[in-house]
Amino acid sequence: MKKTVLVTGGTGYVAAWVIKELLDGGHDVRMTVRDAAKTEKYQHLLDVEKQSAGKLTVYEADLLKKGSFDEAVKGSEYVFHTASPFFISGFKDAQKDLIEPALEGTKNVLESVRRTPEVKRVILTSSAVAIFGDNADMEGKPSFNEKDWNTTSSVSHQPYSYSKTLAEKAAWELADKQHFDLVTINPTFILGPSLSKRSDSTSISTILDLLKGGFKSGVPNLINGTVDVRDVAKAHALAAFTESAKGRYLISNEEASLLDMARIFEENRPNHYPLPQREVPKPLIWLIAPKVGLTRKYVSKNVGINARFDNRKSIDELGMTYRSLKTTLVDQNKQLEADGLL
Repeated sequence: MKKTVLVTGGTGYVAAWVIKELLDGGHDVRMTVRDAAKTEKYQHLLDVEKQSAGKLTVYEADLLKKGSFDEAVKGSEYVFHTASPFFISGFKDAQKDLIEPALEGTKNVLESVRRTPEVKRVILTSSAVAIFGDNADMEGKPSFNEKDWNTTSSVSHQPYSYSKTLAEKAAWELADKQHFDLVTINPTFILGPSLSKRSDSTSISTILDLLKGGFKSGVPNLINGTVDVRDVAKAHALAAFTESAKGRYLISNEEASLLDMARIFEENRPNHYPLPQREVPKPLIWLIAPKVGLTRKYVSKNVGINARFDNRKSIDELGMTYRSLKTTLVDQNKQLEADGLL
């Protein structure tokens, strides 16, 4: 049955696939962008609309401008709040560049929802980093799951993780005793093809660095959960339209290191890219950490420490199925080449 839905931050990597999933499902999709006049930033979604059964409407809104989401929210039954800055490094002021937009933006959107009785459910794009801060937090656990909360990040250590944790906690507080349900999607490291040519997402830029030789001399032994962006989009739709869905959903498939990913790329295109063939010993990574944009605290709490993620709730309650990491990376490789980014 056709629904009227809103996706915030429509030009984002995940949001674009959520919008495609919803348009393909025949829904009336609204999306917010900061500047509707810059159609080049969302032309790929206008193209998707032409091939789909749904309808796309564009609204302007700003995470930090109170009330700016009111118009887009009014009349929507489901609100997908995906808009949030994603920078692991390269920012000047963590409080201003990461924490305020994530936290105040979430409050702003949910305040608009609170004033709109038609909204039945909000699906918040949170992150696995709201569940854990560092791989070392695994100590004493078989795996991370939805009951875990990140208690180890701060403004000075893992500020992106801290921003996602604060934003999700604020969302649960604001949703308490309201007329709408809140469901959160908590994906691990998101990979896979992009619907646009943008490369400023941390996920995409990491893969580009890997393929272009940025890690040719070796990679740190960093093991994380991975998940296909198309599966993350599917999880959002299932979380919205599965009536019994509730709480948080950890969306993750295979755990893998950067070297595991490099090997998949090499197997797919032998001798084609300057890929790393070894892992750099942890003591050396610790020594050079400040020169490569890492803190020594990050290295000590993450490098060489396995992280494991329990995705059973997503499978049991949402009926999730997951693509293999190989499928994800081969498809991403094809997209990056086709778009001239490699």
